[in-house]
Amino acid sequence: MAVLTAALALLYSVPGICRWLAHPYYSFSALLAAAFLVVRKVPPMCLALPTQREDRNPCDFDWREVEILMFLSAIVMMKNRRSITVDQHVGNIFMFSKVANVILFFRLDICMGLLYLTLCIVFLVTCKPPLYMGPEYIKYFSDKTIDNELERDKQVTWIIEFFANWSSECQSFAPIFANLSLKYNCPGLHFGKVDVGRYPDVSTRYKVSTSPLTKQLPTLILFQGGIEKMRRPYINKKGHAVSWTFSEVGGMGLGALGSRGGDAVGANVSSLPQENVIREFNLNELYQRGKKQSKGQNEGSEEPRAPTNQEPKKDK
Repeated sequence: MAVLTAALALLYSVPGICRWLAHPYYSFSALLAAAFLVVRKVPPMCLALPTQREDRNPCDFDWREVEILMFLSAIVMMKNRRSITVDQHVGNIFMFSKVANVILFFRLDICMGLLYLTLCIVFLVTCKPPLYMGPEYIKYFSDKTIDNELERDKQVTWIIEFFANWSSECQSFAPIFANLSLKYNCPGLHFGKVDVGRYPDVSTRYKVSTSPLTKQLPTLILFQGGIEKMRRPYINKKGHAVSWTFSEVGGMGLGALGSRGGDAVGANVSSLPQENVIREFNLNELYQRGKKQSKGQNEGSEEPRAPTNQEPKKDK
């Protein structure tokens, strides 16, 4: 039953994966990831390749290639345990497949290895992963506008994402943050984003490191009255960023959906970190408070009713 549930969850994600593969970035990435498999297995290309097999069959893997592929599978499984969304799973498979292909091609032939490495570098420089272009209720800030907006109306609560376009984690989180903005945006609760890769001064002022080693991207900061109230991942007393994942459930990935029983069938993996953000930042309460606050402002700002021209009634 657990295997069936995981298979159904994966089947549910097939349409989304097909949409990704239709994009040139993912289609070319898939071709590069499968390059060695195609060269080694498909005749007539494989017939001219050297081999260390005892039966001298050039169209099959030798024992060393099998070891490298098994090691690749183990690395991908370990990395995918911390993946949040399906595109992160697919991205890990593509990335580590390319690394393994570089090793396999260099082991096969130095010229083929150099050619494949050159293709990977050209792909990395020229092709960028697609950015989220869906609906959202998000205001984008620059290094000059973020401080002014926070000070302009201190009755508005802001949740601001500090992101960088080159970060795969930020790209995966973009549709989740957009969905949250569509669901919870109100006059008293606003959502914003600022690109710290483009505006390094902002990352310095708000102490958000852009180094991939610190794993601080994306960072969500809650501002109330123009003052930071909380952030994830947060900074400890020693000034170090404490690594924060969206949830342990989200980190388990697709394989863990099977252990959650029948309720997990058809579950959207991206909804797991979304629910955790809602819980961590208490968005339901902030949303209700923001609506009441805006309602009170509207009632308080109503102009007094103009006096009527009717004469008061005389006492009998």
